[in-house]
Amino acid sequence: MKETPEDKNAASGPSRLFTGSERPFDPEDLVMASGHDVTPERIELARRHIEEKGAAALERYLP
Repeated sequence: MKETPEDKNAASGPSRLFTGSERPFDPEDLVMASGHDVTPERIELARRHIEEKGAAALERYLP
């Protein structure tokens, strides 16, 4: 069976990737973007960073 371009895109993830904070994000997203494991303590810290810095909290880690 021959693969179609749609098959390749479905296997590799979303067809459109976003960088920066142009879309809503959660504290969990911020923890993962920073390269750490998601723990309750890190989620709370990320929540505080988002409250203080807004979108800049995530833009620090993303291109």
